[in-house]
Amino acid sequence: MIGILGSEWYKLQKSKAIFLLFAGPIAGLLIGLVVDINLLPGEAINKWHLALLSMNLNYALLFLPLITGVFASMICRYEHQAGGWKQLLAMPVTRGKVFIAKYLLLVTVILGMQILYLGSVFVVGIVHGITDPFPMVIVWKSILGGWIATFPLVALQLGISIMWKSFAAPFAVNVCFTLPAILAINSDRFGPYYPWAQPFSMMYIGGNTEDVFFIPWDQLLTVVGGSFLIFFICGYLYFQRKAV
Repeated sequence: MIGILGSEWYKLQKSKAIFLLFAGPIAGLLIGLVVDINLLPGEAINKWHLALLSMNLNYALLFLPLITGVFASMICRYEHQAGGWKQLLAMPVTRGKVFIAKYLLLVTVILGMQILYLGSVFVVGIVHGITDPFPMVIVWKSILGGWIATFPLVALQLGISIMWKSFAAPFAVNVCFTLPAILAINSDRFGPYYPWAQPFSMMYIGGNTEDVFFIPWDQLLTVVGGSFLIFFICGYLYFQRKAV
C-alpha cells in the first residue's frame, strides 16, 4: 500500500495539479482581505468568527467542492491514457488497494488544503489587527468539519473519474452540482442531504460560539457517514468489475 501511495503521489505531482492546493486558500485570503471585518454587524461577536464567516461563504461553497473534483479527475488521468489501467493492474497490486490508495491520497491532499486555508485565516486576522482571543476549538471544528464533509464527495468524484475517460466530463458534472448548492443551503428540506452543500454546512460559524454547524452536527454527520458509505462502496465495487 505504501508503494502504491508513493506512486500515486508522484503522478499527482507530475500533473502539476498539486499547485491547486493553494488556489482555494488564496481565494479565501483575498476575500478576507477585501472585506472590512470592523464594518460587519455584530460588535459583541468575536472578530475571528466574522472573518471566518466571510471567507467560508465562497471557499466552502464553491472552491472546496470544485477543487476536490479536479484532484479526483487528475488522479485518474494517467490511467486513462495509452492503456494505463492495463499497465497498472498488470503489476502485483489488487484493484481494491489501488482504489483505496487513490482515495486516501485525495483526502490527504484535501486536508493539506484545509490547513493552508487555516493559515489564510491567521493572515487575515493579522492584517486586520484582530485582538480578540482566537477561538481555537471552534475554528478547528470548522476546518476538520469541512474536511470530513468532503469524504462522500471524494468517493463519488473518484468513482465518476474512473468511469469516464474524459477529464472534462467529471469536472462538468461537478460544476453542475456545485452551483445549485447555493440554493440548497437555504433549504431546510434539501440542504442537509445535498452532498455539495455539506462542506459549507460543516464549516459554518454563527454568531453564538456554540453554533458551530449550520445543521445539527449529529444529523449532518449521519448524512455524511451514510452518503460516504454508499458512494465509496459503489465506486469500489464498480472498479472491481470495470473492464480495462
